[in-house]
This record gives sequence, C-alpha cells and structure tokens, in this order.
Amino acid sequence: MRIAVTGASGLIGSALTTSLGADGHDVVRLVRREPQHPGEARWDPQRRALDPGVLAGCQAVVHLAGAGVGDRRWTDARKKELYDSRILGTATITAAVAGMDTPPEVLLCGSAIGYYGDTGNDWVDEDSPPGTGFLADLVRDWEAAAEPAAAAGVRTAFARTGLVVARHGGAWGRLFPLFKAGLGGRLGNGRQFWSFISLHDEIAAMRHILDTPALSGPVNLTAPEPLMNREVTAAMGRALHRPTLATVPAPALRLALGEFAGDVLGSQRVRPKRLLESRFTYAFPEVDQAIGAALRTG
Repeated sequence: MRIAVTGASGLIGSALTTSLGADGHDVVRLVRREPQHPGEARWDPQRRALDPGVLAGCQAVVHLAGAGVGDRRWTDARKKELYDSRILGTATITAAVAGMDTPPEVLLCGSAIGYYGDTGNDWVDEDSPPGTGFLADLVRDWEAAAEPAAAAGVRTAFARTGLVVARHGGAWGRLFPLFKAGLGGRLGNGRQFWSFISLHDEIAAMRHILDTPALSGPVNLTAPEPLMNREVTAAMGRALHRPTLATVPAPALRLALGEFAGDVLGSQRVRPKRLLESRFTYAFPEVDQAIGAALRTG
C-alpha cells in the first residue's frame, strides 16, 4: 500500500512510518522543507500549497502535523500558532484529496481527547458532545476542517488520542526524567482521570483504523481503563523504583503553565468505545504494562 504521512518526524508519526515501512508499505513523507530523500515530498500548509499529484497512487493519507500543545506557554500568539498549524494543515490536505480524480480510500487525521474538555468523573465516548475551553474548540474546528474530504466520498477518520506513554517525546516523555530523579509526584489533588495509551497500541490502533472500512469519524485512542493521576504516579514510582512523595500544587502549576494548567489539572475519563466494538486487541492495556513497554523500547 502507498501511504502519505504528514508530521512524520513527530513521536507518533515517526513510529507509524517505521511500522509501515517494516511491513513493506511505500511511505511518502510530506515535509515543509526541501525534500532530501526519495520518499519525501514538499507541502506548505501556511500557503495552502500541496500538489495533488504528490498523492497520486496513495491508498491512504495520514495527517498528523501540528504544533505541540504543551511545548510552550499559551500566549495569544502561541494559541494562534496552535490553531493555524492544525486548521490550515488539515484544510490543505483535504482540499488536495477532495480535488483528485482518484482520491485515496481513507484519510486518517490526528485529533485529541481534548475535544471533550474536563469531564470530571463522568465517562465520555465518541458519541459525547464537545466540551468547552480553548482545546475543545480547537479540536472541534480541527476535525471540521476535514469535511471536504468526507463530502468527496473519502472515508475520513479522526484519531482522538489520549496521553501516549512513551519514554522520549510527548507529554509523558517529560515525566520519565522527573520520576527517575525522584522528583515525580501527583499534580494538584491527583484525582483527575488520565486517559492513556501505550505508543505501541497507538500505532496499532491507527493501522487498525486504516485497515477497517467500517471505521470513520472520531475514534478514541485510549486504553480501556483510565486511571487517576495519583494512580499513574504510583505506577511510575513502582516502575522506576523511586519515591513519589513530591506534589505540585494547583496554584504552582497555574503560575508555571498559565492557561494550559487548566487542561493539565482537568479530568478526562474517556472510553474507547469504537475500538472495542471493532475488536481491536490491546498489547498493553494496563498502565504498568504501558510504562514497562516504554522503558524496554528506550
């Protein structure tokens, strides 16, 4: 299968392209710089520029590009950057896909469980309404930007991803050095739910979506049972054989992170209803298993 991928240099994108390449798929990496390898092609989401010919012969397109949500403090300029990187990128991809004489069979777009906002102790799944706040609004508009592809008859799915358990990269990757140094601990009161997924299962779930014609629309990519932050903290301590006595009070988080602290302290109890209904099999459904897999893979 020939598959085009944006965001191929990120945590999820690099793992996905490695997995696809290992199984013999022909992967076209869309990059914003000048192509340096035969498997690369250029696109410019800021200018809405992508030659549809680049996608010719592709049976699938996976769109994962977007600025990192937790990389920097949320100033007005940064929020605009987060928004534009997702909306303009998705609009560029979908316009190219929708304009093709022979479009790909499936478009899989990155998304996030931030769609649901702070759910407290309540369970949510793909049928739940959007929450409120910057992230919820961003994800709603992000997914809406893919409408032209769906309208053109392309099966369009959204990988609403939770916290990916990986040793390097992503939000979880920042936790490992802290816990290894004995500085890990609960955030706020520790009772907020964290909906996580191992990197291995994240990639397997994406490939499951690509290979399952019945899956379209939003698909939650999380483990079956989310845990409270204090339970995750205890699991990290067990895995790294370190104490977890430290705590980060909510006021300190708000001082350090600004508006983003509200999402860090928020609770998201997400059920991966559509994955479970489609008989997806998790390799590492428990948090101890997911953390152990991250430690083994480096």
